[in-house]
Amino acid sequence: MIPLRIIEGPERCRVDLVHDLVHLEQVKSVNVHEAKTHFSRLLAKVERGGEVVIARAGRPVARLVAIEPPATLPTLGADAGTFVVPADFDAPLPYDLLDAFEGGVRR
Repeated sequence: MIPLRIIEGPERCRVDLVHDLVHLEQVKSVNVHEAKTHFSRLLAKVERGGEVVIARAGRPVARLVAIEPPATLPTLGADAGTFVVPADFDAPLPYDLLDAFEGGVRR
């Protein structure tokens, strides 16, 4: 369903179908008052993949876009049993390896 844009003014009240058909897929720009008044509608538009620019005095100041969900959530425990911690895990490092980390200075 195409939302209708109603234009009110000295020329009469009319429905602007051409504007809505031409600008259907473009980014919607609204002023702060309209954003506050129709926030739920704007969120629904964003959830459907749209984008809304919020302007103050005609100048864009914010963009309302959907948050991209993570591609996949990690599965906890998926690698269980693929790695075994060696018994000497916390043993001191050999001096040559320790020197490589400390720049050749032994304390």
